[in-house]
Amino acid sequence: MTENPAAERSQTAQTYPCDGCGARVEFVPGTALLRCPYCGHEQQVSSIDRDVREHPYEELAELRVKERAPLAAHVLVCQKCGATSDSEALSGRCQFCGSPLIADPAAGHQIVPEAVLPFAVDRNGVRTALRGWVKSRWFAPSSLKKVSEAESLKGTYLPHWTYDAHTETDYTGQRGEHYWVTVTDTVTVNGQTQTRTRQERKTRWHHASGRVQREFDDLLVPGTGRVDGGMLERLSPWPLKEAVAFQPEYLAGYDALRYDVEPDAGLETAKASTEPVIRSDCRADIGGDEQRVDSVHTTFSNITFKLMLLPVWLVCYLHAGRTYQVTINARTGEVIGQRPYSPMKIAVAILAALLVVALVVFWFVRSR
Repeated sequence: MTENPAAERSQTAQTYPCDGCGARVEFVPGTALLRCPYCGHEQQVSSIDRDVREHPYEELAELRVKERAPLAAHVLVCQKCGATSDSEALSGRCQFCGSPLIADPAAGHQIVPEAVLPFAVDRNGVRTALRGWVKSRWFAPSSLKKVSEAESLKGTYLPHWTYDAHTETDYTGQRGEHYWVTVTDTVTVNGQTQTRTRQERKTRWHHASGRVQREFDDLLVPGTGRVDGGMLERLSPWPLKEAVAFQPEYLAGYDALRYDVEPDAGLETAKASTEPVIRSDCRADIGGDEQRVDSVHTTFSNITFKLMLLPVWLVCYLHAGRTYQVTINARTGEVIGQRPYSPMKIAVAILAALLVVALVVFWFVRSR
């Protein structure tokens, strides 16, 4: 198996000093630049001659041995929620619960990502997106407006597994074909018996069986359980075709959450996600006017996988003693988040609705 150049570069954790003043540079969203936040000096992300590739699943064991490496200088762990991330900072606060992070010197290395979708939305873009999101939250307390000005923005790469596979499915089921029959009904109208005819649809069922095939590409499975799965799903779709070969420079100034879902478990999740699509293929193959799928047996082959990092901005804010989390897709600007509700605003809305109803009733009674 060919060694991954990204793994070779990452065998020792790197920092990226500014060529101008020596401070740490940060990746600039939407560019291929590293910029110093102090003197403003810019330098290009080093180019590499390597394409994103899928790894045959059979090579997983070998990949685990050869391509485990640190992504940043420190591994930080949250003592409250257990989230673990790679960071160039020695300390910080958890992106998920706001608790202090501490360095974990005993943390083991992980498989180096094959691909990364670099940040495209910067902090200003995040604030703009948040303001739009806040304005669209009905019945939210007025204090929620402060979220758009929060300084608790944290740029983080979330690990995801992607899987490709060829499937062959043998199925059994039934094909339903509609036909019409004439039905005569006897009814009594004004004491007289009458007969009426109508057309009634019925279905004739026939046994069906066959085989369908499908190629699945980039089945996406979150590599962490630290972020609500429903929230991540609502951040989709991701422009995965825009991903580039992983380089540690893209992490400069950001954290990278470590995966806690192993590729084996991710594959089982990916397989389960194919079932609705495969059943739809079976129904299409059965044909007819209606279909019943009784059994399916699917074989997966030519399975490939890769680990990739997807960018999000995380905002944790405290309201009335409770922590809420907002997540922003750092490629599309999509905002998904938790929010409080204002009992006062809800009560006022209910009273206003009751008042409108009362006025309508009053007008109706008075007009009569």
